[in-house]
Amino acid sequence: MVKLYDKGVYLLNGTEIVECPQEASAKAGREVTQEEAAKNTMAYRILADHNISGNMERLQIKFDKLTSHDITFVGIIQTARASGLEKFPIPYVLTNCHNSLCAVGGTINEDDHMFGLTCAKKYGGVYVPPHQAVIHQYAREMLSGGGKMILGSDSHTRYGALGTMAMGEGGPELVKQLLNKTYDIKMPGVVGIYLDGEPMKGVGPQDVALAIIGATFANGYVNNKVMEFVGPGVGKLSADFRIGIDVMTTETTCLSSIWKTDEKIQEFYEIHGRAEEYKELNPGDVTYYDGMVYVNLSEIKPMIAMPFHPSNVYTIDEVNANLADVLHDVEQKALVSLDGAVDYSLQNKIIDGKLYVDQGIIAGCAGGGFENICAAADIIKGRYIGSDEFTFSVYPASTPIYMELVKNGAVADLMEAGTIVKTAFCGPCFGAGDTPANNAFSIRHSTRNFPNREGSKLQSGQIASVALMDARSIAATAANKGFLTPATAMDVEYKGRKYHFDKNIYANRVFDSKGVADPSVEIKFGPNIKDWPAMPALTENLLLKVVSEIHDPVTTTDELIPSGETSSYRSNPLGLAEFALSRKDPAYVGRAKEVQKAEKAIEAGQCPLEVLEELKPVMAKINEVYPEAGRGNLGIGSTIFAVKPGDGSAREQAASCQKVLGGWANIANEYATKRYRSNLINWGMLPFITEEDHEHLSFKNGDYIFVPEIKKAIEEKASEVKAYVVGEELKEITLKLGDMTDAEREIILKGCLINYYRG
Repeated sequence: MVKLYDKGVYLLNGTEIVECPQEASAKAGREVTQEEAAKNTMAYRILADHNISGNMERLQIKFDKLTSHDITFVGIIQTARASGLEKFPIPYVLTNCHNSLCAVGGTINEDDHMFGLTCAKKYGGVYVPPHQAVIHQYAREMLSGGGKMILGSDSHTRYGALGTMAMGEGGPELVKQLLNKTYDIKMPGVVGIYLDGEPMKGVGPQDVALAIIGATFANGYVNNKVMEFVGPGVGKLSADFRIGIDVMTTETTCLSSIWKTDEKIQEFYEIHGRAEEYKELNPGDVTYYDGMVYVNLSEIKPMIAMPFHPSNVYTIDEVNANLADVLHDVEQKALVSLDGAVDYSLQNKIIDGKLYVDQGIIAGCAGGGFENICAAADIIKGRYIGSDEFTFSVYPASTPIYMELVKNGAVADLMEAGTIVKTAFCGPCFGAGDTPANNAFSIRHSTRNFPNREGSKLQSGQIASVALMDARSIAATAANKGFLTPATAMDVEYKGRKYHFDKNIYANRVFDSKGVADPSVEIKFGPNIKDWPAMPALTENLLLKVVSEIHDPVTTTDELIPSGETSSYRSNPLGLAEFALSRKDPAYVGRAKEVQKAEKAIEAGQCPLEVLEELKPVMAKINEVYPEAGRGNLGIGSTIFAVKPGDGSAREQAASCQKVLGGWANIANEYATKRYRSNLINWGMLPFITEEDHEHLSFKNGDYIFVPEIKKAIEEKASEVKAYVVGEELKEITLKLGDMTDAEREIILKGCLINYYRG
């Protein structure tokens, strides 16, 4: 089904995989070098077109367009304003698909929307009102373009199927683009995703995506690399099918994606009235890839990602055949994911030997596409979901899609069966809508199924869980009144309805400045919209207290700063920080604030030892070896340890909340994504790496770590620093910094990106 090559390979004429360079040269009829062949990837050519550094090993990328949603754009614009923003230099689209319900926190969600509208007018942007489209569907319909690059402040910014290399990053990276700066990275590796065969009837894009995620996530095969989709199987897939696979590539931890394009993608642009944006993309006649994932589409069956990660994949047939064993395995993994905070079991979902689920949802950037919903309507037509616990909701990804589904009768077929059809909204994906009942089990065609991401709260003793599936099998399960059913088990005639895009829907509602700024517009600030607090520059020496210690194999950004109801506070840095690590380590905020008292005392010209008594013996021990430490040259703050933090969302708040609570660093064995590490750096936090085994660390929660001459180490571009765990003695440890650009080092020296741009 899915095969990973253990080394780099050559692709000849886009169809033949060759592992040996001599064979590649022989078949090409000329001498082939790996270096030259690597330049024949589609990714290389697009990156070269957008790189202004003159050095393809050290890229400085200028993007064509930017996009954000209403959880992220307030903080981004506030940061850019504090750094000197005058107008948006490139098209910047502000969508409203996360906090669009305005159901939590009084007026603050709609206040954020009004902030976005007035900023679009003042700085020359585009504003998409709530319920019009989820961020990524609008980008596909209106922003994508062959050979273009788009940067978005959402991790699922993936438009590779349309020939657009897109990347999801934390807000500070968008700030850099708004201030005419660059996105600086090393040239990423490029891994080929070779699609062969053709999906069987009833198999959808989520099935293919989950198969790929299951094969590549745990081993990091495509981590921070570009996935390049090639092979004869690409041509067998519709544009919608490709888009559905593409958006899920984020869950492999890749950097970006790009696909070969053809007449089906050309037709997509024509349907949306943007034929000029199509560009044919293909790899060169001899192309070298750093790895290759071979996918036989014909062998893929309906898949399910069981809680609590998109990589925890099985075929639905496997689950149904081995119910008790699979559910037991999920429960064992839950002991790690949930830290034993609640009793979690799915055994009561087995009824007469079948798995009963409580909820089905098709939604958002992954599930809400036209073809997915049409297929679901074909499956459920003439059937009904029943009147028991099972519920079924469908969220079209945009109003134009919704309108076409109304016109072609799909909505009527769904609603007659008992389905609730709602507006374009991302809430079910991150816990702001359709939260299941306690102990309920939901199946969703959405992007993630992390612990509590569906909205339940461990701290309140609640637990619900989500499995990811394709829309087709969700509809088959709904037609079977909640009993888990693969779509391949249903005898269905798929109508293959044709899509017609109504451009007037956006033309009549979306504010588009056409890039013209109006400085006279006054920005509307709601009472929850706050400026970032002042952040100190890096000091000569640092004293860090470990205030949280996380030993999970992977820590998601949802665990660092929860999604769901906290989203309403993302415009208020201090208000949001109160939720930091609240699901993973509820004592974190109190511990961090206690340490922060010392830093605030220093800022106020007071002695930190007078406000934090526990510092006295710590400083006494340090001063035995470093007598000058603490005399106007010491910063005091907090740090956390996690084995592998930062999987999942691009949200910068996973780092900024730590920063506003006095955080100065993270210590990890590795960082799950480039996004999270970049967020740490942009908020002036040191991304330390320790090579010590996480079960045998030299330090523990509550310990102080002294890092002498850290400022000098950053200035001199050191790759590692000596630090000391302060106890009865100073115990030396080594902390690595990894590769950092000159700009990143300067940002850390200044204390954060805002300070860096203020000068």
